[in-house]
Amino acid sequence: MADCTHDCSSCGESCGERTAPQDLRAPANALSHIGKVIAVVSGKGGVGKSTVTASLACAAAAMGKKVGVLDADITGPSIPTAFGLHEKAEGNELGIYPAVSAKGIAVMSLNLLMEHETDPVIWRGPVIAGAVKQFWTDVVWGDLDVLFVDMPPGTGDVPLTVFQSLPVDGIIVVTSPQELVGMIVAKAVKMAGMMEIPVLGLVENYSYFKCPDCGKEYAVFGESHVEQTAQELGLNLLARLPIDPAVAAACDQGRIEDFSPNYLEGVAKAIL
Repeated sequence: MADCTHDCSSCGESCGERTAPQDLRAPANALSHIGKVIAVVSGKGGVGKSTVTASLACAAAAMGKKVGVLDADITGPSIPTAFGLHEKAEGNELGIYPAVSAKGIAVMSLNLLMEHETDPVIWRGPVIAGAVKQFWTDVVWGDLDVLFVDMPPGTGDVPLTVFQSLPVDGIIVVTSPQELVGMIVAKAVKMAGMMEIPVLGLVENYSYFKCPDCGKEYAVFGESHVEQTAQELGLNLLARLPIDPAVAAACDQGRIEDFSPNYLEGVAKAIL
């Protein structure tokens, strides 16, 4: 640009001469006051990320925290079902109000806005990312100590939007005990590094099945390599979670808040 002063800090133009990064963070709704934002991510699907998110929210609430869950998994939303929420979210000129669970956890998900829960979301990436951003800017979260963001798997449009638009304080990476996990986890961790988002640690789900009769542990999905992966990446291993059919049943029945023991209790205490 001919009139460029080379002071990128005061310029909103996107040009080839820009030397300072732009702050793309969007303001939260004026009626939202949120302490921490923690995103729960996974490099691939099917590792129980949403269950981990819901359990973390329950554990934080049990500590006396005011908790919210932003379901950013637009095309595969499962958070409302886990909390037994099937009513529609409401709004007015001030914004959209999240649904509230039986024990006071605020939840916003696209499923709370759809006419039918089973209707598919057939949107392109930018539209999906825009909806997630609106869950931050347009939703009246009120006063929260922590907002957990349940991310879709991978490193696509939505994670990029969340990391750029929300003041994310840290991420938790959920994984499973398989050989290819090291590579998948590394991708998620490297993306967080490129976006300058701290990685709070790893949670390995489906680590083992504990026989209810003899107490012996079986590595159903193979021997775990998560400790080696955590060491190589310089990360904390926050928890190794068992395969427990009762957890899945609690989510299916909308009773995740009533499930005990909460395997993420120690993790919640460590990060909050």
